Amino acid sequence: MLPDTPEEADRTLGGTHQGVYTPGEVCLTPLPNAAEVALAEAVRRCGAPGFEAALWAFLQRATRADNLVVLAFRSAGAPLALWRHAAEPRAFAELDAVYLAGAYLLDPIHELHRTQAPPGVYRLSEVAPDAFHRSRYYNEYFRQTTILDEIDVIARPRPGVTLALALGRDATSGTPFAARDLETCRRIAPVVMALAERHWAEVPAAAAPPPDVAAGLARALRERHGIRLSPRQAEVALLILRGHSTLAIALRLQVSPQTVKVFRRQLYARCGISSQGELFRLLLPVLSAPGGFPSDAGAAIAGRGRDGGRARTRWESTGTPGLPSPR
Repeated sequence: MLPDTPEEADRTLGGTHQGVYTPGEVCLTPLPNAAEVALAEAVRRCGAPGFEAALWAFLQRATRADNLVVLAFRSAGAPLALWRHAAEPRAFAELDAVYLAGAYLLDPIHELHRTQAPPGVYRLSEVAPDAFHRSRYYNEYFRQTTILDEIDVIARPRPGVTLALALGRDATSGTPFAARDLETCRRIAPVVMALAERHWAEVPAAAAPPPDVAAGLARALRERHGIRLSPRQAEVALLILRGHSTLAIALRLQVSPQTVKVFRRQLYARCGISSQGELFRLLLPVLSAPGGFPSDAGAAIAGRGRDGGRARTRWESTGTPGLPSPR
């Protein structure tokens, strides 16, 4: 039976009645939720200093993520790392020297930008190629981050710009996201996307048109090493490095698996190599050529752990607590 007076409601609910009371209604004393308080702070700071840290506080409480990096992919050029935070130092140890220097071209999340996938929530394991965990990108870069699960919130603040808010679970917790964490991300995504699109609305889009990565790769190999690849061979090379199996490549290119094997043999023969590891080491250093990326990108990738020498723009940050917003 519902209480008929505020006093009865107070006695029933164990609190002090606040606000307007209508007979027949249950009066609940507001009990602020930690995640909701953090969200309110992010809303207050949107477009102002401290927004990134406030947004992270909300996302961490809501999803129990271990780390966050906010990337801005553009139609040409390397992505911008707008903010990052991780307790595990290995999570982003090579983000600048390896990922931003060229390895991002093999990231399944970059493929979401390239194909203009709809804004929303994507789990890396659901959009990655079928042989992702056997790919050189995974074994040479991603595995070193200790990130074992990733959920990305994709937003588009302006034409030509894709924001990827990548929430990760790494060695800090040592466990993947639970189903309820993914569901929470999907529930809060509209709010997170709206805040991100407003806060980073002025991130510049690249002026150049999107590069043909396969054609640029073939051109760079020809100019640097005298290796001549056909457009199809260059395309197959990129798909191999991204982690697509022979069957997946065949389905994508609408050819038979046997034809893909022929392309692979021709590719290896022209490059003078015999393994995917050698293909990775040969091609990643020249991935800087297709989109006009930094000229030292190859050296940074080939020599893992070396400083890529890449200067940050005013839009990028290291995730230092209290770092001012770029706006």
